[in-house]
Amino acid sequence: MERLHPGVYVEEVPSGARPIEGVSTSTAAFLGKAERGPLDRARLVTSFIEFQNRYGGFLGSFYLAHAALQFFDNGGRRLWVARVARADTASAGVVIGDRKAQPEATLTVSATSPGAWGNELEVVVSDATLDPADKFKLSISYRGSVAEAFDELSVDPEAPSFADTVVNARSQLVRVAVEPSGAPEAGTSTSGPGALPQLQDKRRRLRVSLNGDGPQTISLADPVTTGTEVAAAIQNAVRALMPLRSSTPASAFTAFTAEFSNGVYVLTSGEPGPRSSVQVTNDPDASTNAAKSLKLGVGNGGTESTGWGPLRPAPGTYLVGDGKAGGTTKEVTLGRDGPAPDDDPTTDEESKTTPQDEDYRRALALLDAVPDVNLVAVPGVGTPGVVDAGTTYCQNRTDCFYLADMPRTALTTEDATETVDGLPKSPYGAVFFPWLTMVDPTGVSPEPVLVPPSGFVAGVYARIDARRGVWKAPAGTEANLGGAVGLAARLGDAEQDVLNPRGVNVIRFFPSSGIVLWGSRTLATQARPEWRYVPVRRLAIFLEESIYNGIQWAVFEPNDEDLWASLRLSIGAFMLTLFRSGAFQGDTPAKAFFVKCDGQTNPQDQIDAGIVTVLVGFAPLRPAEFVVIRISQKTAEATG
Repeated sequence: MERLHPGVYVEEVPSGARPIEGVSTSTAAFLGKAERGPLDRARLVTSFIEFQNRYGGFLGSFYLAHAALQFFDNGGRRLWVARVARADTASAGVVIGDRKAQPEATLTVSATSPGAWGNELEVVVSDATLDPADKFKLSISYRGSVAEAFDELSVDPEAPSFADTVVNARSQLVRVAVEPSGAPEAGTSTSGPGALPQLQDKRRRLRVSLNGDGPQTISLADPVTTGTEVAAAIQNAVRALMPLRSSTPASAFTAFTAEFSNGVYVLTSGEPGPRSSVQVTNDPDASTNAAKSLKLGVGNGGTESTGWGPLRPAPGTYLVGDGKAGGTTKEVTLGRDGPAPDDDPTTDEESKTTPQDEDYRRALALLDAVPDVNLVAVPGVGTPGVVDAGTTYCQNRTDCFYLADMPRTALTTEDATETVDGLPKSPYGAVFFPWLTMVDPTGVSPEPVLVPPSGFVAGVYARIDARRGVWKAPAGTEANLGGAVGLAARLGDAEQDVLNPRGVNVIRFFPSSGIVLWGSRTLATQARPEWRYVPVRRLAIFLEESIYNGIQWAVFEPNDEDLWASLRLSIGAFMLTLFRSGAFQGDTPAKAFFVKCDGQTNPQDQIDAGIVTVLVGFAPLRPAEFVVIRISQKTAEATG
């Protein structure tokens, strides 16, 4: 600040402390087979209703929807969903013809995403309610019920109600593509429905539809001042157009008369033969354009049409994917979830469409574009290949934790032991046993259905993180699983004595608490004891990500004492806040954590290399897994 005159100057001086905000710890990502939804990206949903709208309902032997329901019911708030399918899926679609005498393809309707679900879509095309001459209505039914309807649609690409623009922006079920044949030549433009090409001399350009065969632009030769002159000019222009737009030879119209009625110009040949009608639209902005005498436009007592009417899709009912070509149904594409049914007639259909380990491994890459993921699960899939892929992905990424399910067939302690022995010993994952039962959400089965625990567990993790913090073990009597009505196997202390040291988190039933998580150990319980506890690993993830994001401002700052002091102050303030919240062991900050950034951690060779190093240490809380109570009896003191 310049100081050029005597007076009082005010300056804002930075304190040196830049607050660090803790990252989210409870945003989940689920991968699995869904009824529908995109295959090329993960999408965020914040309620189960939103999940159903995007990904459909429950699938009998696939548990993505079940897990999403239980995640939200148990306290989850944000869920990224990545749909997994076989590599050779296909989207259902139908190509619809137009309304000309010889129909040509004009509208393609496709399911929004690949899969056999699209074969249950049905499209009904009808005339629009307000403008039945030029526009159309599209009704979409799914499984016999009308789910969406779009009225007053146009096939004119320049119209605000252009079908591509309206439907593709609003529909959750279909995508449309309009490709009308006989469309106006490139280079012409309109300003809206019913408008004419914007040309220098609007009086001399008209749009006509000859015999209902689509719009054409004609030019009127001078003079075009009076109604009679306009009529003669139209007559000449249409005569020149006839060889191009009609199978009738031009010689048949060497002499004809004209009649005007409500904007329709009827040409009658002087010889016996067909009558031809030309629907004319003029520009209402042009002066002295003889529109009144010709009754062109609604304001002049006529009707108005853009000439796009014949290029609209033909009225009728069309099956998307499951129909047959013929008539105005020009082409049909069957939707499928995997290989075509006749690829291997000895294999049942569900096996053909069941994703394989490699499909899940590829789908994990969809999460690369999602910066905020903390919990990852593949509900119901507990193969060693999938668990290895999930834990490896989280470990390489370093900011998320994998929740693994046992296979559905693991029902005994021996099954669980054998399974966990074949899983990777990663500190970035945990496995849960046994499966649970819940009321059938579809209402089909009168008995509870068996479901994997990962969806419940992710919701409980999110709930306890919000209430107590990521440093609290997500287990115990407060970690009850809402929505679970039973267990695939009832386990007691003897069974858990076997499973707990191996890193299997047991789900148990207690009469006073219900069904609860009764374990909080990682898969690295035996291999890396320092990371055996879930809250310790997740707290470290939380600290690393929060500090990493919070000190980005330090990049390109001078690497000197001022920077080191600012880093110590910012990180120290963040750690002190966590200490006061009960995140660390120790009764004083000095016993709970330290932050070191000085000349010792940053020698000159590192400074010359552009590196600044900060050491952050913390004393993590460990869950009181074993509460030991010693009871002694006080005896009467001897008296003398």
